[in-house]
Amino acid sequence: MKEPQIHIFENSEALAHFFGRLLMQSCAGKKTDEFVSIALSGGSTPRAVFEYLSEYFSESIDWCRIKVFWGDERCVPPDDPESNYKMALKSLLEKVPVPPGQIFRIRGEANASAEAARYESLVIQQLSADGQTPEFDLMMLGLGDDGHTASIFPNASHLFESNKLFETALHPVSGQARITATGRLINNAKTIVFIATGEAKADMVAKITRQMPGSCAFPASRVLPLNGEVLWLLDQAAASTRNTKNKST
Repeated sequence: MKEPQIHIFENSEALAHFFGRLLMQSCAGKKTDEFVSIALSGGSTPRAVFEYLSEYFSESIDWCRIKVFWGDERCVPPDDPESNYKMALKSLLEKVPVPPGQIFRIRGEANASAEAARYESLVIQQLSADGQTPEFDLMMLGLGDDGHTASIFPNASHLFESNKLFETALHPVSGQARITATGRLINNAKTIVFIATGEAKADMVAKITRQMPGSCAFPASRVLPLNGEVLWLLDQAAASTRNTKNKST
């Protein structure tokens, strides 16, 4: 496994610009008949990135070459304010020319177990021609202040060991049902991008990225791709309690 790359930015706009360049380069590196597959994450930080991309990268990224998926979803209808799909649609996908047939949402309104199985089959169909574990080009991940990532919470770290690609999960506080990618799928991505901003994330960022004692209890610490790479994109507030020499501005 490659050492994670830590990138620290002056602000969220610089972070979003870096991500836009990464996506643009991913498209440029594909053959004319190939697509870039990306799994999106939810939350306020990705929303800021999506809004920046829609404003400043709507023409420079070859959006017609991108297939859009999700790494997790709340079990709510697509027009619900908590829907990850709705957030991405309103902040990005309605504003850039991704063909509708290349947007593959998790149906949060469906039966959770049945939808996890359906979405697994869909991802295999779209990304695995040889029957092997599908490989996303880019997997976006967030970091909860409890150390969770995607919808894998500390009380359900066993989902990193699942043979399935998608499983159901419950939020440990609200009890809300979720559908989430498992460790098998996450750790098979070519490039995993953790995005964390704000001082509230600083302690957890330090624990995970510095592999501090006890950090193995947090699901985010189990993002350990065998062949891919992990990029941490942090603003200065999120990086405030760790030391690093690898700095981007």
